[in-house]
Amino acid sequence: MTNDEQKIKILNNLVAHYGYQYWWEQENRIADWVSMILIQQTTEKNANKALDNLTPHLTVESLLTIDLKTLQELIRPAGFYKQKSGYIKALIEWFASHDADLEKFRSYPTEVLRKELLAIKGVGGETADAMLLYIFERNVFIADQYAMRLFTRFGYGPYKNYEAMRREFNHLTEQISHQQCKEWHAAIDVHGKQFSKNKKMDERFLLA
Repeated sequence: MTNDEQKIKILNNLVAHYGYQYWWEQENRIADWVSMILIQQTTEKNANKALDNLTPHLTVESLLTIDLKTLQELIRPAGFYKQKSGYIKALIEWFASHDADLEKFRSYPTEVLRKELLAIKGVGGETADAMLLYIFERNVFIADQYAMRLFTRFGYGPYKNYEAMRREFNHLTEQISHQQCKEWHAAIDVHGKQFSKNKKMDERFLLA
């Protein structure tokens, strides 16, 4: 079995074990998109509190016009609310500059679109890839800390940084469905949280 085949087996076994999580599949794509900013450096619980506060404003028009101080107060539960309010404004302004139409991006090559996202204030590599995967429906590999730790435990790596692991794994996503690609990321993170609670977990089932 090649290294690529082994990696794919581990990832598919993770999904089979934990089941589909269906992350970021709200009908309101703006809600999912904004939550990707809110979740940075905080817990899911706190991000959801902030998102709930924003419920009346989760449209492009409302987020463009809302007063910055009001926005900051609404998202305060997510922490770093001054920075994140600026990031949300920058993201929505960028989207509005493209006529606030997701369909317009279908012709964009994935790496071109990624460069545009990375140019938005507050959007780093991991967040850009989450947006590509869940908002723009592109198959990309999210090489977060849970992914790095998982594959390091299986003898791959070490990975110098996010981009280094992404380069090694991203081509694997060309061989799977979009839904499975989304579930790879979810299963990695769900497993990572389980492993952090039980460092003695026997992970050999992922190789079966």
